[in-house]
Amino acid sequence: MERRTFIVTAGATAIATQRAAGANDRVNMAVIGVRSRGREHVDIFARQPGSQVVGLCDIDSAQSERAVPLVEKAQSNKPRVWQDLRQMLESKDIDAVSIANCNHWHALSAIWAMQAGKDVYCEKPASHNVWEGRKMVEAARAHGRICQVGMQSRSIAHKKKAIELLRQGAIGKVYMAKGLCFKRRKSIGKTPEEPVPAGVNYDLWLGPAPKQPFTKNRFHYNWHWFWNTGNGDIGNQGVHEMDIARWGLGKSQPPSSVFCSGGKFAYDDDQETPNTQTATFDYGDAQLVFEVRGLLTGGEASISYDGSNFIGNLFFGTDGYMSVDSGGFQIYLGEKRELGQTMKPAEAKIWDTAPHMANFLAAVKSRKKEDLNCDIEEGHQSAALCHLANISYRVKRGLAFDAAKENFGADYDANQLLSRDYRKPYAIPDKV
Repeated sequence: MERRTFIVTAGATAIATQRAAGANDRVNMAVIGVRSRGREHVDIFARQPGSQVVGLCDIDSAQSERAVPLVEKAQSNKPRVWQDLRQMLESKDIDAVSIANCNHWHALSAIWAMQAGKDVYCEKPASHNVWEGRKMVEAARAHGRICQVGMQSRSIAHKKKAIELLRQGAIGKVYMAKGLCFKRRKSIGKTPEEPVPAGVNYDLWLGPAPKQPFTKNRFHYNWHWFWNTGNGDIGNQGVHEMDIARWGLGKSQPPSSVFCSGGKFAYDDDQETPNTQTATFDYGDAQLVFEVRGLLTGGEASISYDGSNFIGNLFFGTDGYMSVDSGGFQIYLGEKRELGQTMKPAEAKIWDTAPHMANFLAAVKSRKKEDLNCDIEEGHQSAALCHLANISYRVKRGLAFDAAKENFGADYDANQLLSRDYRKPYAIPDKV
């Protein structure tokens, strides 16, 4: 597999002692990718007392135009706007970037930013593949950057309490974690090739991915369902639950093996990734099971139903089990499954990203990666589980994994899917 290299000019010329925010300074933020989730990044960072949004970057000029008023309303200043993040990263006025573009751009955006002396808040999943996730960790350490991955459950009070109780033995020895991503996804249909919309830099949007004609289904949001740009729902909504499952098991290293099966059932459309998936990870003394169901389905145990989805985690121990979701957690003990400790969110807004972003800003000021609730190493390990499951699914067999080397040993076909052939000039270098 060829790994082509390119280092952004800003990274080569950045001053290593880029202005570090002091205790009373605001962190100057720029947001990369400002459609949908990205606009939420813009709004939250613009309202945080510890930051101000000074820049916006999107390959689609229409998205930037919509995001500018959000900044003006929240903090009464007009941000600068870029279409090419490489030009944005040359700005010495930017301390940190918030990355909310497509999965296949996460790692490259983050690495270029860290090479340019910026701290990074990166939306989940951290990476598009295992190899580039490790490169993100290496870049953060090499350049002394703060890099937080946007798996905000790590900063949500009732989920932190649930994990604390598991550590204290509230359900005995935990032998299994099960993550559920039963999120209803309707067919995306089929869309034809057509001209690139005005104001869109489509070549830049493709970035590391191979050249391919423009279609609506491969662009806004539905890029999640194509291997070149997304990771399916296991790497979309699923990575949140995967992270909680691994967190609850207390596993900081990859599993020794993975087996994943499933398929894209019921629909005849453009989607490439599966809408039904079951993955099993072996940790020796414990097992992690993960399920994706995009079609109509029932739930499991006491995972709450939000009107169309069952999303959460179940932990099984020698003394009972625990269910955890956005609505709280419950413990059930003994043979009679008697209700034990429970906790509900203190506020109605139960999926709040603001505390996670506040945690990032605090770590930017302290310059201590240990202050982060989801440092890039944690984000990499959880994203890697999603990637391992997808690799097993794609090669159609179970796989043994070498945790130290982060590869599948002599299995050539599986190893090929740990990385990708990057399209020039959008390549991650071996040395970051």
